[in-house]
Amino acid sequence: MNIPTNLKYTKDHEWAKIEGNIAIIGITDFAQGELGDVVFVDIDPNLAEVSAGKVFGTIEAVKTVSDLYAPVSGKVVAINDQLSADAAIVNRDPYGEGWLIKVEMSNTAEVEQLLTAEQYQELIGQ
Repeated sequence: MNIPTNLKYTKDHEWAKIEGNIAIIGITDFAQGELGDVVFVDIDPNLAEVSAGKVFGTIEAVKTVSDLYAPVSGKVVAINDQLSADAAIVNRDPYGEGWLIKVEMSNTAEVEQLLTAEQYQELIGQ
């Protein structure tokens, strides 16, 4: 199970890579493994803002559809366009090419509410 220590995590299995006031957001290796083969990622191409803890899209796998929850609040500055052509990138590279959105954080203090890699490992029983 890959749980990079340089990322922050949510109890809903999203990760955030913090670069200044930008958060790159995706789902964890654990989440993609539980979902199985990802076939579709549904994020409104006009999505302008997200709020911490609120749904910003869905991810569809062969087995199920799951909501995607924003780990932080702010302005959406990018949506990963590659996912519309090949949603399975999320399975192959959840922490790299499989990122979902980039957010310019409106409240960087929210990062402190996220889990460390160690706390996330405890959550998933690793």
